Amino acid sequence: MKRQLRQWIKKTKLVETGLHLVMRGFACLPVHPNRFLFESFLGKQYSDNPRAIYEALKKDHPECELIFSKDRHRAFDDPTIRTVNRMTIRWIYLLATSRVWISNSRLPSWLFKRKGTIYLQTWHGTPLKKLALDMDEVQMADTTTERYKRDFAREASKWDLLISPNAYSSLIFRRAFDFSGELLEIGYPRNDVFYKTERHPEIRERVYSRYNIDTTKKIILYAPTWRDNEYAAKGSYSFQLPFSLEQFEKRFGAEYTLLIRMHYLVADQVDTADYPSVRNASDYPDISELYIAADAMVTDYSSVMFDYAHLKRPMIFYTYDLEHYRDQLRGFYFDFEQEAPGPLVLQQARLFEEIDRLHEWSDRYGPAFAAFEKKFCQWDDGTASVQAYQRLLKSVSNQHKGESS
Repeated sequence: MKRQLRQWIKKTKLVETGLHLVMRGFACLPVHPNRFLFESFLGKQYSDNPRAIYEALKKDHPECELIFSKDRHRAFDDPTIRTVNRMTIRWIYLLATSRVWISNSRLPSWLFKRKGTIYLQTWHGTPLKKLALDMDEVQMADTTTERYKRDFAREASKWDLLISPNAYSSLIFRRAFDFSGELLEIGYPRNDVFYKTERHPEIRERVYSRYNIDTTKKIILYAPTWRDNEYAAKGSYSFQLPFSLEQFEKRFGAEYTLLIRMHYLVADQVDTADYPSVRNASDYPDISELYIAADAMVTDYSSVMFDYAHLKRPMIFYTYDLEHYRDQLRGFYFDFEQEAPGPLVLQQARLFEEIDRLHEWSDRYGPAFAAFEKKFCQWDDGTASVQAYQRLLKSVSNQHKGESS
């Protein structure tokens, strides 16, 4: 096994070195001034902030050439999206000749960013858990803390623009990413849809239809965070659902359907086939639409709490490993136990009790939620996507003028 792993790493390094050299060669080609390359979660999804900016730019500026990077093993639902497979020669060519890169997570550290390329990093959430250079220890099987931080700092040094969803995040991003570039303090583009309420009935209907949910039933969304200790080895991950689907089915199946939204790395480890009122919704293209369809959400330490708060709906925090997660895995940026806009529960029995009491959530947690919303939802107003692309187009124009002079 160790020998196979060493061979895989050696082969990967050779491929990366080769692609890096190819990209250096492509750097002699002209940059296309209206070419934008997008990527979401390493090409695993057509989603999140990059998707929101892409769709706004496509609608308002059809003259721009827009391409979405994707994993070669994935397909997007919309066949009209122009795509390119990651880790291919064509992907490298498009990266080398695009004026703008837009991503919500790190790109490979070996990528060469040429002069004249504008890199917008949207990131993918308000941080509760310590990030990047703020992490005391990195618990991942294929790296060390020192190497992880070094690679992260190298990547962040390539970012020209970074989107921030709130003032709280701006302070953390500056330090945790060692970022000295321009912060776009505009809220998150992916949250614009929450303010376009005329679209919500259609979105709810789409979710109900996709998962064949009885329209008389309500939806609870379970969306836990990714845990660093679920990373076993390169390409190997472990996960065990922390409550009984059988017990949920018996107790709540008549009133609720449970949609489970897992991190893509462990999404296939949840089998819901035996439970008529449970669906694995990890394959749904955009979690924002699941938020809109859900009447309540169960999460833990995930940044989904900050997005779902825009809908002003009940949240329950199933923090069964709170002490271990807080003190050993990551650590928190604020007193989550005091500021959470809903109950923190540690056992399944208490989780089910709180589901029974969802109708009381506003009365019990109204003041806590109001403070949470004021702190973390301050900039979103439904226009972040447009603000983001307008800033990009301004940078593109300035870059073009500089090259022409």
